[in-house]
Amino acid sequence: MKHNMFRTTLLAAMITISSGAALAADYKKNPFTLTYDGAITDNVKGNVNIHPVTYKLNGIDIAANVYTPANYDPGKTYPTVVVAHPNGGVKEQVAGLYAQRLAEQGYISITADAAYQGASGGTPRNVDKPAHRIEDIHGMADFISQYAGVDVERLGLLGICGGGGYSLKAAQTDKRFSAVATLSMFDSGLVRRNGYVDSQLDTIQQRLKQASDARAQEAAGGDVIYTGDAKLTDEQIAQLPFDLYRQGFEYYGKTHAHPNSTFRYTLSSLLDLMRFDASSNMDLIDKPLLMMAGSKADSLYMTQNAFSLATNAKDKELFLIDGATHIETYWQPQYVNQAMDKLNQFFAKNL
Repeated sequence: MKHNMFRTTLLAAMITISSGAALAADYKKNPFTLTYDGAITDNVKGNVNIHPVTYKLNGIDIAANVYTPANYDPGKTYPTVVVAHPNGGVKEQVAGLYAQRLAEQGYISITADAAYQGASGGTPRNVDKPAHRIEDIHGMADFISQYAGVDVERLGLLGICGGGGYSLKAAQTDKRFSAVATLSMFDSGLVRRNGYVDSQLDTIQQRLKQASDARAQEAAGGDVIYTGDAKLTDEQIAQLPFDLYRQGFEYYGKTHAHPNSTFRYTLSSLLDLMRFDASSNMDLIDKPLLMMAGSKADSLYMTQNAFSLATNAKDKELFLIDGATHIETYWQPQYVNQAMDKLNQFFAKNL
């Protein structure tokens, strides 16, 4: 039974987007290839606007979107929020939705594709190492701090899913962030190591050996080995044991698909992922902390664990989005509205 669970969970982790007419029509209808409902289609004076930008981070070109509030005046100052996207996601999906909604509330916001992923540079493609993702967040702070109108004394951070775990790590040492929030936090190291809901404990050493062999092959000049690119039928998806994977396939593969979004990553990345813990050193966070998750999310245990360890956070709050699963917090209006109401209260108080 445990072996079957491992195979099923591994397949789920390896979901990747599939192409099709509906997929192409969705992102291609938007000039900025945004995938979410209510997305900006045109920059209109006096409205919330989007500004695609690129900048260098450790020699790599980073592709980002900056959102500015209605009636933005570069001569004034605004509270600002950095938004980190989920694992496998890109800036045009849920991170863009929340960045735009924050701009609608008067914030400047930025969300960027991770280095080696999406529209950002870096080779080999789809390297997925925690140190890079954490550095991406520091890099967004670097760039946006120089942007006209940004009040660096009122800089906030919002991390979503895997971006939430990496945001916790970034905020532990980067004291430029005056307030930190997460949505549906996903501890990438914990899951890559133990499996989702500890479903792969008996294969840890086997998977580490595979990752080690993959790195050795790369070092010897051989082909880069990838994982996370299996394709499942609708029937197989329906049989997956976790809401996160079933609904994640729908979100990333159908309803909010984007050609730059993929769960594919280098197998050698597991050497770094499997020794990572988002919840370690949580006592270093000494700023206001808001952690949000769906009350029905099967990933809730990760948020609860990290929150319990944030012993020095000021005014910390665990907010459960009533009735929501993990993926539903990405796009279902009633749950996005709950999250945004709480974010507005939190950032208004602390930025």
